[in-house]
Amino acid sequence: MRLAPGKPGASMVAAGEATQDAQTGAQNEAYTLFKQQFSLDKPVLFNFRFLLDDDEVEETLEAAINLLGETEPGVQIESKEILSDWGDYAVPGLISVLQSHTDQTMRSAASKWLAANAKQRLLHIYNRSSTPEERQADRERDDHNRMIEAWTFEQNATEQSESNVVASWTDYFETNAERWEYSVIECAGALFLDTQFAKYWSNLIRLDFGVSHLDKRPVLDKMLEKLSYSIVLSVATIFLIYLFSVPLGIWSAVNHNTTSDRVMTIFLFVLYSLPSFWVGAMLLNFLTRGTPFAFLPTSGFSSLDTSAMTGLEYLKDVAWHCILPIVCMTYAGLAALSRYARTGLLDVIRSDYVRTARAKGVSEGIVIIKHAARNGMIPLLTLMATLLPALIGGSVVIEFIFGIPGIGQWMFESIQLRDYNVVMAVLLISSVLTLIGMLLADLAYALVDPRISFE
Repeated sequence: MRLAPGKPGASMVAAGEATQDAQTGAQNEAYTLFKQQFSLDKPVLFNFRFLLDDDEVEETLEAAINLLGETEPGVQIESKEILSDWGDYAVPGLISVLQSHTDQTMRSAASKWLAANAKQRLLHIYNRSSTPEERQADRERDDHNRMIEAWTFEQNATEQSESNVVASWTDYFETNAERWEYSVIECAGALFLDTQFAKYWSNLIRLDFGVSHLDKRPVLDKMLEKLSYSIVLSVATIFLIYLFSVPLGIWSAVNHNTTSDRVMTIFLFVLYSLPSFWVGAMLLNFLTRGTPFAFLPTSGFSSLDTSAMTGLEYLKDVAWHCILPIVCMTYAGLAALSRYARTGLLDVIRSDYVRTARAKGVSEGIVIIKHAARNGMIPLLTLMATLLPALIGGSVVIEFIFGIPGIGQWMFESIQLRDYNVVMAVLLISSVLTLIGMLLADLAYALVDPRISFE
């Protein structure tokens, strides 16, 4: 995800980047606070920022303000973001620039960056369950931040005004010197724990998937809301696929190489080759807006006003809206699964024990259903490993085309808007469900085939 272009919250400073001094703008301040709350200003895996020296901070600040007039705009913007991400790790270097640099423009810029980087983070902005002690701690942090915001001066400030600001920062830095004196243990903690990866896993251990970058709501709560739409579509789809594909596969295997089997095979291969987005567009065109077949709803999971409906009327309304999405999600899986069932049964029908059952006079129906089909369905059990993640993953294309606010459409929108917490939560839960599905498929083997044992 980090290799993908773009970044979350970038629209906050889209206008500010065009100005000469975007760092002092409200947009950039909001973006900085946004990154801090979601730990997006921290390194991904390892944090070496405690090793920052004064020269590196000075060079980055020179590029950020384009001191020599030779810095390209892209490098200037990147330098500003680097300074912002360094946070309080850059404070000693900025203090050095403020106290000793010969250029007043640099000293003025250092005072402004100090007012931003030396701020203490508010820890409980989106935590609704914070205690009174935690809220009091945040109020104290906010008072501290408001105090240091005033310790800045402009390029044309008087010598007295500049001296007052320098004195305030010098006294502040000496008073809080232990904040920037890192022990070996603190360096090791910063290296491994003050990172995005560590913060993510510390939340994950508590089953806390964080909050959405967009509306600041808990990801898990939003996922449970979206899940109801995707589960309805997926359960209905999976039920219909297995309901029709297994009998169809058995029929094709029994009538192997007949004209009807060949026609059915061609038909299913053609069905499987049709893209779902194309089928969805055709169904929408002919059955929702066409003439005279405009009798199905165009989009949505239900009608706009369902408050006056009874429970049965609401179920009928939902079923009416889900006809086309379920058709689009079913036909390709039906075509593929019926071929798997056909192939699996053909391998079993030629087995010796099936011939023996026929030789004993067992009816053909009992031979196929009881002896052959039971073992021939093992490949279908393997495919069941994908069912659980399909329940939560939804269908991005179908939900997008038919305007259903399920997991699939939510995931698509979150990827576009770089909502990392949502994307990571959906992918992680889908991966866990894949493992659970594989385990259940392995356990089901022993129930279908008595030759398989767990010992």
